[in-house]
Amino acid sequence: MKRILLPAGGAILATGLLAAGLSGTAQADGDVAHDPMARNNSAAVSVASFWLASNGAALRSATQYTWDSNEVRKVVSKGGYSPDGSPGTTAPTGESKSTGRAQNVNLPKTVGKVFFVDAHGKFRWCSGTSIQSNYRNLVATAGHCVYDTDSNSSTMDKWVFVPGYYQGKAPWGIYVGKQAFTHYDFDTYEDYDRDYAFVTVYNGITSNGVKQVDRKDFERFTGPKRGWGGRYYILLSKDAGRLGDNVGGQGFAWNQPTGKPVRAFGYPAAPHPDGNKPYSGVTPKHCYGNTTAKTVGASWLKIEEHVGLKCAVTPGYDGGPWLLNYSNAKRLGYVNGVTSTFADQDANDRIDYITSPYFDGETAAVYSAAKNVWSGKIVGPNGELYK
Repeated sequence: MKRILLPAGGAILATGLLAAGLSGTAQADGDVAHDPMARNNSAAVSVASFWLASNGAALRSATQYTWDSNEVRKVVSKGGYSPDGSPGTTAPTGESKSTGRAQNVNLPKTVGKVFFVDAHGKFRWCSGTSIQSNYRNLVATAGHCVYDTDSNSSTMDKWVFVPGYYQGKAPWGIYVGKQAFTHYDFDTYEDYDRDYAFVTVYNGITSNGVKQVDRKDFERFTGPKRGWGGRYYILLSKDAGRLGDNVGGQGFAWNQPTGKPVRAFGYPAAPHPDGNKPYSGVTPKHCYGNTTAKTVGASWLKIEEHVGLKCAVTPGYDGGPWLLNYSNAKRLGYVNGVTSTFADQDANDRIDYITSPYFDGETAAVYSAAKNVWSGKIVGPNGELYK
């Protein structure tokens, strides 16, 4: 367990950091920080309407949340990692009925894109996955895909998860984020050794057709709508149900030995530092290999306790899950990491390595706090979005 220590002479700095970390509405219980996103139905309606408007135009115009190429460097191997307790797992849910032996890797239904508006007003995405929870309403991703480290404000604006996203299409609906759970050290100090987050989401929303209405019905309708030429149209919505019921939920594993094989998934899109752009971000990609037996460090990001994986993907892959014991038939495994940073180990200006925080008992505490929180639905019986 790492803690950021400040000398006595840094009291002013410490006070400033604390004030910055608490400037929003974040609350903390021990190592767990929790921040409201769309805290009520009215806020969730606004977020859903934003992304659903104009047939998902905002989704299609979003770009990957990219790293500065100056921060893509060689990471340094350090000593082996010592777990802070006994290893543990939480089983996945939603097993596939497939029993055949596939030659190719079956992409998990749980993986999708996290969309949000960043501090500069740009529409962005990261990667993420549905993960098992008591209410089947939880998403795992990177902390920097939830908490706005650029502006040091609270959570990203208009945050949603779209599993199975493809070219503006949301096959299982759009899921609005309700509450984000991160480690206190990331929320307050932007400590990338704790760059992970778990977000509860409302029931999914899908479009259910366009209906022409009179002006009176148009004005009282809550949800996406548009009027022109004296005609009024509303976009009806449909409750898609709970995330985990639709796509399943990956399991969760902590305090596991390093050096074990994992499959990592995500949506890479950014160019390599040399400008080469092999990925479009349209479909998810995957990597397979053993995690490093040693921890890795990146001094420019204050990282001391990450694990690494050889993988030549680019930003957009951020937040994608590292799945331990992945079953190709069931499309399920155990989330044992999320992509946090990108590295160039052979100094050729091409990313060839990704890193993740090591998932330990403190990670499990954040996950445990998130997995027991209910969220609810935001679509009414007549296709309207609840206020």
